[in-house]
Amino acid sequence: MNRLEVAANGFATASILLATRNNIHSWWTTIVGCSLFALLFFEARLYADVTLQFFFIVISAIGWWMWLKGDAGAPLPIRHAPPSLLPAMGLIGLVIGLGYGALLHSFTNAYAPFVDSAVLVLSVIGQLLLMRRMYETWFVWLAVNIIAVPLYLSRGLQLTALLYAFYLLSNIYALAVWRREMRRGKGV
Repeated sequence: MNRLEVAANGFATASILLATRNNIHSWWTTIVGCSLFALLFFEARLYADVTLQFFFIVISAIGWWMWLKGDAGAPLPIRHAPPSLLPAMGLIGLVIGLGYGALLHSFTNAYAPFVDSAVLVLSVIGQLLLMRRMYETWFVWLAVNIIAVPLYLSRGLQLTALLYAFYLLSNIYALAVWRREMRRGKGV
């Protein structure tokens, strides 16, 4: 564990906790945390995770704007994903994950390229759902964290693995908070 890992996890934890509480400040803390994680994952040869951090930086800026502006100037409510969206995203994600994993396996010295790619693809899906304030985002994040914990442990990133285990608990909490807010009509 080094200072970079501690700082990256500090910002990421703040971001996750803010997102579980449906707080807009989750977006800028994500941008800072992801910038630090990009450096950390590069050092650990988790190149799909580096790519993912750059995606998160861009998408977080867009998500921040979307949460501020919403639909026609009104903040976005929490809602369910359309029934056809999740299977389509899952199929596309599977194809992209296998393809990216194959590229990393063939052309880099990446560690666990297919597992790393699964974290990338599921995280992209989770983030896209989060941007649109779709309740199912938290089920996707549960899957990400279940895969990421052993991956990060295997690379000696104990603090990161511990915090991703904590994120599992925060995902369960977020499911309850978002469900309650959605039922109350307080999706903002």
